[in-house]
Amino acid sequence: MFLKNRLNRNIFLMYVITLLQGMVFYGSVSTLYRQAAGISLFQITLIESISMILTILLEIPWGIVADKIGYKKTFVLCSVLFFLSKLVFWRADSFGAFLFERILLAAVLAGLSGVETSLLYLSAKGRDTQKIFGINSTLSVVGLFLASGMYSLCIGDNYRRAGFLTALCYGAAALLSLGITEVKEREEERKQKSGVRDFLSLLPKVFREKENLYFLLGMALVSEVHQMTTVVLNQPQFQACGASGRQIALLFLLLTAGEMAGGLSSWITGKIGEKSMLICGFLIPGICCLVLAGTKSLWISVLAVLLIQISFSLLSPLQTELQNRMALPGYRATMLSVYAVFMDGTAAGVDLLFGRIADFSLPLAMAFGSICCVIGLLLYFRGEKGKQALKFRI
Repeated sequence: MFLKNRLNRNIFLMYVITLLQGMVFYGSVSTLYRQAAGISLFQITLIESISMILTILLEIPWGIVADKIGYKKTFVLCSVLFFLSKLVFWRADSFGAFLFERILLAAVLAGLSGVETSLLYLSAKGRDTQKIFGINSTLSVVGLFLASGMYSLCIGDNYRRAGFLTALCYGAAALLSLGITEVKEREEERKQKSGVRDFLSLLPKVFREKENLYFLLGMALVSEVHQMTTVVLNQPQFQACGASGRQIALLFLLLTAGEMAGGLSSWITGKIGEKSMLICGFLIPGICCLVLAGTKSLWISVLAVLLIQISFSLLSPLQTELQNRMALPGYRATMLSVYAVFMDGTAAGVDLLFGRIADFSLPLAMAFGSICCVIGLLLYFRGEKGKQALKFRI
C-alpha cells in the first residue's frame, strides 16, 4: 500500500511538473524576444538546427546513462539542466548566449526522450496509461495557455520579466522532481532494451525500405513547415501586419487552443480514412503558406496559421501510429529512434533554408513552406505507389 501511494504520488508530481514546465511566459513572443536582443531570423534557425543535431547525437548516449543511473536520477538531472537553460535564456543578449541555452536544451530533450513517459508508465504499472499520457500532455498545453494569458494581461512587452517568471516556474519544477520515487522495469522488459549495436545494425534495414523513407521525408518536411510557421515566422508575420506585442500574445492563446484538436484525430480519421487525412495534412498547410506569402491582413494571417496548427495537430497522432506500424516487432523503440534521427536530420537542413530565405524575404519563406508541402505530398504518393507495386510483385 505504501509503495502504491508513492507511485500514485509520482503521477501527481509529474502532472504538476509538466504544468510548470508548460508555463513559458515568453512563448508567444519567443522570436521577438531574440530579435530584440539583436538575433536575426537566420541566426535563430541556425541555433535551432545546431540544437536539433546535438539532440540527435546525444539521444543514444543519454539512453545508456539512463539505464545505468535510473529514471529518477536522469529526470532530476534533466530538470535541473532545464532550469539552468531558462536562467541563461532570461539573461541572454548575444548569439553565443542564446546558442548556449539551446545546447543545454538539446541535452535536456535527449535526456528526457522516453524517460518521462517511462516514469509515468511504470508508476501506473501499465494501467490506464493512455489516459495518463493524455492528461499529462494536456497539462503542458494548459500551462502554456495560462502563461500566455498572464503575459498578455499583466506583462505586456517586458520580455525579460517573462523570461524571469519562466525561470522561476522551471526552478520549482526542478525542486519537485526530487520528490519522485524511482521505478523499475519488469525483468522481461529490461531484456528487450536495445543498445548502440542494435541501433547501428538497424540503419541499413531502414534505408533499404525506400517506401518508408519517402513517407518519413514527407512527414519531416510538413513537420518543419508547421514548426516554422506556428512558432518562428508567425510572430514576424503578425508584426508585419500591424499587431502589437499584446495582440500577438492573445493570438498565441488562440493557436495554443488549436493544438488541442489532436484529440479528434482518431475520430476524423475514422470518418474520412487515413489516406484522405494524410493528403489534407499536406494540402492545408501548403495552401495556407501561399496565403501567408501574399497577404498583409492580420486576420487572414491568423486564420492561415491557425489552420496549419489544427491540421498538423490532427495529422500528428496518425503519423505516430503509422511509424509504429512500420517498426519491426522486437525492435520498436530502436527503430522509432532511427526514424526520429532521420527526420530530425532532415529538419535541421530545412530549418537553415527557412531562416536564410526569411532573412531575405518573409513572403518568400512562406512560399518555400508551400513548396515543402508539395514535395512532401509527392514523396508520400511515391511511397504509396512503391507499396502497391510491392504488393503486386508478392
